[in-house]
Amino acid sequence: MTSRPEPSGVLLADWFAVRRPMVDAAAAATGSILVVVALTLIWSARLSVRRNLYVSELGATGEPTADVFRFALLLVVVGGSLVAFSTRLVRSDSRYLRAWSPAISLWVASGFFLVASQVTCTSGCPVPYGPQFTWQDLIHIICAVLAFAAACWAMLQVSFTRHRRLLATFSRLCGGAVAVVAATGGLLSLANTATGFGSQLELVATTIAILWLAVYGALEALGHLRSAAA
Repeated sequence: MTSRPEPSGVLLADWFAVRRPMVDAAAAATGSILVVVALTLIWSARLSVRRNLYVSELGATGEPTADVFRFALLLVVVGGSLVAFSTRLVRSDSRYLRAWSPAISLWVASGFFLVASQVTCTSGCPVPYGPQFTWQDLIHIICAVLAFAAACWAMLQVSFTRHRRLLATFSRLCGGAVAVVAATGGLLSLANTATGFGSQLELVATTIAILWLAVYGALEALGHLRSAAA
């Protein structure tokens, strides 16, 4: 009796099951590298501008750094999505944070950053009120705020994973710092007060958030490599 060949879908599933640690390690490492490149581009663009401005203004209409900034945000989107894919099985140990995984939060953040990269603010990135108000600015600001909120939620979820204690502590510190620093910078912008200091705070918050994502991806890549070698 001749055996029937396995369906291609079954063979693909078996192949992925065997190689999943290596696939996940490659996704996490690639995502980590992409977000580091993105952060480098953002800092390079920021240092090329002599005046104080918020990070979002780097991509504003008419700015010489607009194309670089949009590309950097797209790298964050792709890198964040890859890290999310590689960590899709990670779950928070807190029952209050287990409604969805940190990967979902990262995908949501990436989605909002994707919109923010395409719907940039207008020149000067005016606050969403007053004579300079535009719907374009409002959409960009809302997407950027929601993206940061989702990223902070992912950090909070990861900070309650008992078998990743070092990463949990690092995530708790980064999540708290991003939430406080970004909120302070945003409030100063809305109040149109000390905007120079506020813009520096936003850059700090952006840097911390992207570095956290890079470290998260790198540590998960190492973990997947250890699993593959076991």
